[in-house]
Amino acid sequence: MPDAIFAHPRLAPVYDVFDGDRDDLTAYLDIAGELGADRVLDVGCGTGCLAVLLAESGRTVVGVDPAEASLEVARSKDHAARITWVHGDVTAVPALGADLAVMTGNVAQVFLTDDDWTRTLRGIHAALRPRGHLVFETRRPERRAWEEWAADDAQIIRDVPGSGPVERCFEVTDVSLPYVSFRYTYRFLSDGAVVTSDSTLRFRGHDEVEASLVANGYRVLDVREAPDRPGREFVFVAERTA
Repeated sequence: MPDAIFAHPRLAPVYDVFDGDRDDLTAYLDIAGELGADRVLDVGCGTGCLAVLLAESGRTVVGVDPAEASLEVARSKDHAARITWVHGDVTAVPALGADLAVMTGNVAQVFLTDDDWTRTLRGIHAALRPRGHLVFETRRPERRAWEEWAADDAQIIRDVPGSGPVERCFEVTDVSLPYVSFRYTYRFLSDGAVVTSDSTLRFRGHDEVEASLVANGYRVLDVREAPDRPGREFVFVAERTA
């Protein structure tokens, strides 16, 4: 079950406004070019920001997400209907022979159990062509990002087209490593409605991630920095083995 922030019909349309400029996505466009990827699978595509950029660059794109409300937002951006949108997890995607699969933002950390993570890696493996690539980011546990989150309790108000002014509050609700839980509370000032969204992320270390990739049919080619967040993220570049 996807978190309400992605699946609730009132929250999905406000997500992009609060998420701000996606400067992090430029690096993925660059990597797609570096790898010569023409067919790309965007796993956990959400509201479609990266998928649309990839399609606008002339690539064939499939976006998959379990949150139908987010996919509705994504489809509304795909004016030329160039992208194939799939509702479900990556195991719902047929064998694509994709050159590249990507997971941006927190996607790789939402798989809390080893079984869910393994199923995801295997599903991506099946969708890639031989020697196709998987690129994703995950937060470095040693940076203890949750401590910064807990210290930032400011309320934010944004004017959202179609919804009017919306107030967002954030709190860290539990730290039981490797799991960190937090809650967003949204208040729609036009009618006073309040909607909350609870999320949990799993923080995996470098060695754990690499071992899981090797065990599920990948070879790690590189582990990079996120250019816009140096020292905060691992960006894994892996190749599907035979």
